[in-house]
Amino acid sequence: MKASEIVTRPFSMMRDFLTTEAGGGIVLISAAAAAMIVANSDLSAEYLETLHLHVGGLSVIHWINDGLMALFFLVVGLEIKREVLDGQLSRWSDRILPGVAAAAGVALPALIYIACNQADPAGLRGWAIPAATDIAFALGVLALIGSRVPSSLKIFLTAVAIIDDLIAVLIIACFYTADLKLLPLAGAGAGLLVLAACNRAGVRSLWPYLAVGLAIWFCVLQSGIHATLAGVAVAMTVPLTRTPGRPDDRHSPLYRLEHGLHPWVAYAIVPIFGFSNAGVALGGFSPRDVLAPVPLGVALGLFIGKQVGIFLSVWLLVHLGWAERPRGASWRQIYGVALLCGIGFTMSLFIGALAFSDGSHQNDAAKLGVLLGSIISALAGYAILRMARSGSSSRHQHL
Repeated sequence: MKASEIVTRPFSMMRDFLTTEAGGGIVLISAAAAAMIVANSDLSAEYLETLHLHVGGLSVIHWINDGLMALFFLVVGLEIKREVLDGQLSRWSDRILPGVAAAAGVALPALIYIACNQADPAGLRGWAIPAATDIAFALGVLALIGSRVPSSLKIFLTAVAIIDDLIAVLIIACFYTADLKLLPLAGAGAGLLVLAACNRAGVRSLWPYLAVGLAIWFCVLQSGIHATLAGVAVAMTVPLTRTPGRPDDRHSPLYRLEHGLHPWVAYAIVPIFGFSNAGVALGGFSPRDVLAPVPLGVALGLFIGKQVGIFLSVWLLVHLGWAERPRGASWRQIYGVALLCGIGFTMSLFIGALAFSDGSHQNDAAKLGVLLGSIISALAGYAILRMARSGSSSRHQHL
């Protein structure tokens, strides 16, 4: 292998990842728009009836949210493991800026939501809805802007969203888990021990991980823990083999599984989830309903909480000398990306479905807040980034 290939290959995975996420984000935007059109048309009754049709003991929406989305969480887990062990988050110096930004971008939206819903104990259950960033949607907006945004900011956004996803997974596990059933949970634990042993023994075939992983998913589904968390748990057991000078070894089991699943997740599973969960009949809401605590808390959390938490944390870290500003990025561009982090579509809708019962007015209100906050964040972030110049061309640029 030539030396030039060794230098350039480590970045191929990130380029492929960003390209797939951006394209998937555009498909997701289209699916969400289609859901809104259908839910507010003469087809709305058929739309809802199909989602609640029972197949194999579960409704269609249940299969999507608990079944297909387990594959989404499997890919999320693979991405987190790869980035932490061998990617953009492999060094502590690389984790500080996106890590602190992600934490601030989770905490402040949650506090804003809680402030809006402090008089409503039932509504408080949705405090985590505005905490997550939709990486596909956000990168889809960046794709519309093109090369005006430096690659360092795209990587920063990806890192923030990945850490966001990790925090969201922990939140789901800790705060949105029903009564535990010990026997199925023990079965899931036994399955994970088997996969850990396979990893330890150097098993590189993916079939044992997928077959046992399916059994783990079924056990988790029966245990009271949300079934999608099985995807993250299984991902942690998939081997990541590394070759010196080639951190994106294409023969690694983790690499093969991630790249095999990622297009299906980005272009099929997440859009299906978006189409099945984003449909809100707006005729059931009055202008006063939009200002109710749940939708207002979600929308303000996403639009205000995300941008303030992320941008201020980056500004403080850079000015304190604890981290460096993303290379080639101006402060206005960083602010634009902080706005895009307010797009909380997929994970926010998912947490909303866990917080409030499916089909309830609160769940629809939360969806409305997610749509409003995400759309406003997307439009504002797009406008700022279209007008912004890079840091190299405007070193002293101010907001």
